[in-house]
Amino acid sequence: MSEPSVPLSGRYQPPLANGEVVFDEPWQGRVFGLAVLLAEQGTLQWPDFQQSLIEVVSEWDSQSDPANEDYPYYELFAEALSRLTVREGLVSAGEVFDRDAEIIARPHGHDHGHPHDHDH
Repeated sequence: MSEPSVPLSGRYQPPLANGEVVFDEPWQGRVFGLAVLLAEQGTLQWPDFQQSLIEVVSEWDSQSDPANEDYPYYELFAEALSRLTVREGLVSAGEVFDRDAEIIARPHGHDHGHPHDHDH
């Protein structure tokens, strides 16, 4: 099992409040939970994810002006996870693109805590 035993730190650490990870949008919690779950199940190695995140953040840093742009932590986190799942052969790049588009298209309130065998 490859648990995320080494926490993310510094610039690679998720936003925290009172020591708890915080999310502004439901998708952020989902992508974070997915990364942790894949590592806990041994599907991905946590150090490999950390390296992917470092690469993505470094690219963003080199292409952005942090003084004038908000740091899009969860977007970078999601990109790092996407790249790693493609690199590991878990999904194709096309599948990641299609799935991202599907998630983005979900209406507000999609995660409302009851079965989805009905019309909204």
